[in-house]
Amino acid sequence: MIIERTSKEIIFRLPSDTNIDELQELSDYLEYVEIAKKSKTKQSEVDDLVKSIKKGRWNRTKEQLGL
Repeated sequence: MIIERTSKEIIFRLPSDTNIDELQELSDYLEYVEIAKKSKTKQSEVDDLVKSIKKGRWNRTKEQLGL
């Protein structure tokens, strides 16, 4: 693997037999990090949203199971 920095970008050079699925996962993660850096959202807001989503999912699951 070779990592090269230019004035505008960083270039990763990998062997052609690199697992493309794993590379896509890495790319997705790096994109997430870039987006998260720009976000003004507080962690507490994210936690509240996740809690709300999980609660809604559990309520729907209970209904489907007839609980």
